[in-house]
Amino acid sequence: MLLLLAFAFALMGQRDPILVPEVSQHEVQVRQGFTGTELLLFGAVLDPQGRAAGSDYDIVVVLKGPSEPVRLREKERFAGVWINAASSDFRSVPSYFAVASSRPIGEIVDEKTAAIYEFGTDYIQLSPSGVIDPDEQARFKAGLVDLKTRQELYKQDFGGVQISEQVLYQSRISLPSNVSTGTYTAETFAVRDGRVIASALAEVEVRKVGFERLVAESSQEWSLIYGLLAVALSVGMGWAAGRLFALI
Repeated sequence: MLLLLAFAFALMGQRDPILVPEVSQHEVQVRQGFTGTELLLFGAVLDPQGRAAGSDYDIVVVLKGPSEPVRLREKERFAGVWINAASSDFRSVPSYFAVASSRPIGEIVDEKTAAIYEFGTDYIQLSPSGVIDPDEQARFKAGLVDLKTRQELYKQDFGGVQISEQVLYQSRISLPSNVSTGTYTAETFAVRDGRVIASALAEVEVRKVGFERLVAESSQEWSLIYGLLAVALSVGMGWAAGRLFALI
C-alpha cells in the first residue's frame, strides 16, 4: 500500500505525458505461402492524471527486428568480370528497421537527437568489426542500407503517423514476406519542442509455424542428420529424374 501511494504521488508530481502504446498483433505466424502482413501501431498520449495531454507534440515510431552479424562485400569490375573486392563485417545489424513519424524528422528534432534515438535509416547505429576507415565505413553503411531498402526490410515514412485531437495516434507498418523470425521491438516516442518527453515499448513475436517451423528447428537442433537427409534427398531426386528421362 505504501508503495502504491508513493507511486501515485510520483505521478501527480510528474508533468510530462505518459504514452500508452498498443500493437494490432503481438504474434505474427509465418506459414507456407506467407506474403507479409501489416501491423497497426496505435495508442494514446495522456497526462499523469490520465487525461488528454492537450499540448502540441509529435510522434515517432521505430520498429526494429532482431540483430544479426552481416558481412558485406563490394563488387568490382576486373577484366570485364565482376569479382568480390573489399568487404566489411558488422557485428549487430537490425534484420528489419522501419520509422514512421507525424512530420519530417528534420522538423521535429535536431540531428544529434535523431542520431541518439535512430530516427531514420541515416541514423541506424551499426557496430563494425575491427578498425575501419571512417569514409570506408560510411560507404559500406550506405551500401548496406540501400540493399536492405531494396529488399523492403528498411523503410521510413515521414508523415506515416496520424494524430487525432492530440490524444490518439496510429501508424501502419508493413512486414514483407522475407522478414526474419524473432522478437521485434516497437518503440514509440512523444516529442515536443525538439525534446523526447515520453517513450514506451511494445513487442511483436514473429515465428514460423507448421512444417516451416519443423524444418527450421531440425536444421538447428539436428544439423548433421538434417544435412545428411538433405544430401540423400537431393541424390534420390536426381536418380529418380534420370530414370524417368531414360524411360522417356
